[in-house]
Parts: sequence; structure tokens; C-alpha cells
Amino acid sequence: MDYTITITETEKKSLEYISHDVNEWITNAAKERARHAKNDILKLNLEYCNSNSITLATGEDAQVLQAYDLGVVKQATSEPETAG
Repeated sequence: MDYTITITETEKKSLEYISHDVNEWITNAAKERARHAKNDILKLNLEYCNSNSITLATGEDAQVLQAYDLGVVKQATSEPETAG
């Protein structure tokens, strides 16, 4: 899936200060955040399925979909709350 973002020249220059490839840095940041979210979803789904004697779907993709289908997680409508 492709997404397009728009940043200002100042934001671009600022990112160039921390990375030689801005596109790679942005892509990595998004993928890493998605990985953390996926791990959270997998954990929540496993706990829910175990607590309710539901067979866990096979594979991570299927388990993420299962979590949505069972209502364990839902699409965010605002910024998620952070713990602490």
C-alpha cells in the first residue's frame, strides 16, 4: 500500500539532518510503528481467544483480522491513549 505525505522544506531539511535518505526514514518509521501495533493486537487477540475458548486463527495476518472481526480491537477514531 502506498501513501503520499507532504512536508515543508524545513521539515525535509530537518529530516536530512538525521538521515541520508528521508523517504527511507519515513518508511521505516511507519513500518516500525505498524509492527508495534501488530504485536499489541496479537497479544490482545491471544488473551481474548484464550479467555473465551476461541480457536486462534493461523498466521499473524489472520490473527489481526480475527481481532477486528471479534471486536477485540477497532480502528482508531482519534490518537490512541498512551500508558503511564
